[in-house]
Amino acid sequence: MSYLGELAAVLTAFCWSSNSILFTFAGRRVGSATVNVSRLTLALVLSVGLHWVLFGQPLPLHAGGERLLWLGVSGLIGYAVADALLFEAFLLIGPRLSMLLTILVPVFSTILAWLFLGEVLHPVRILAGVATLAGIAWVVAERSPGAAPRKPPHWWRGVCFGLAGALGQAVGLLFSRFGLAGDFSPVSANVIRVGAATLALVLVSLVRREAAAHVRRLRDRRALGQIAVGAVTGPFIGVILSLYAILHAPMGVAATLMSLSPVILLPADRWIFREPVTFRAILGTLVALAGASALFFL
Repeated sequence: MSYLGELAAVLTAFCWSSNSILFTFAGRRVGSATVNVSRLTLALVLSVGLHWVLFGQPLPLHAGGERLLWLGVSGLIGYAVADALLFEAFLLIGPRLSMLLTILVPVFSTILAWLFLGEVLHPVRILAGVATLAGIAWVVAERSPGAAPRKPPHWWRGVCFGLAGALGQAVGLLFSRFGLAGDFSPVSANVIRVGAATLALVLVSLVRREAAAHVRRLRDRRALGQIAVGAVTGPFIGVILSLYAILHAPMGVAATLMSLSPVILLPADRWIFREPVTFRAILGTLVALAGASALFFL
């Protein structure tokens, strides 16, 4: 039995872990909006180039109107909205806690499948979802040693951004699944998704007269380098792997394995960001991941 889909999902988690670190550093230097627009522009160039090499044409002109709609909306929600919210969370609460909140993607995916696909929501899955929420809530509610009794407003704002980003990613996954029906190429799908999101963000930047400011901020060579590497590992390689994963593995299994990023980021939080990683944080992360996994394995 082939496990290439599951392997792609695990590799996706490593890609997202690395680019969450890179985009956090870059966002601190030039802002999350500049990071989002520039990394998608770079990812679009790379995706179009790869599509040209593999299929002999820069764009998937054979996709058809319905597929274009599903994948285009998926890109708008997943990239232009959900990722923008997640990047703000990176800056406010850090990459590890932000990525921990994305463990809720399988929970949201299950609820969406129940609401829109008519899938049965068994009591065991409800309990698994509750366990996931409990594990995340336990970590979120933890107070660092010596910290103030109440967390500052910007911290809770970051949590809300992370939750909204997780919901957006779940919706994007659902729409991607519809768009990939019929064994459509993940590479072609990524061109459509990134293209739709990039076009939307560029138009918004032009309307709000922010394009020049984005270009000016990118004179920061360190930030530009971090964005470039993150664009390769995230919306280029990482997303192609994620689309391959949900195409060749059960959606829930793929979503669960792609949610391993918070576990991968535990040592990074300790050694790169110099943040304390407590036993409670580790245990809560594992409980949340176990609950998310149980949604699809029980």
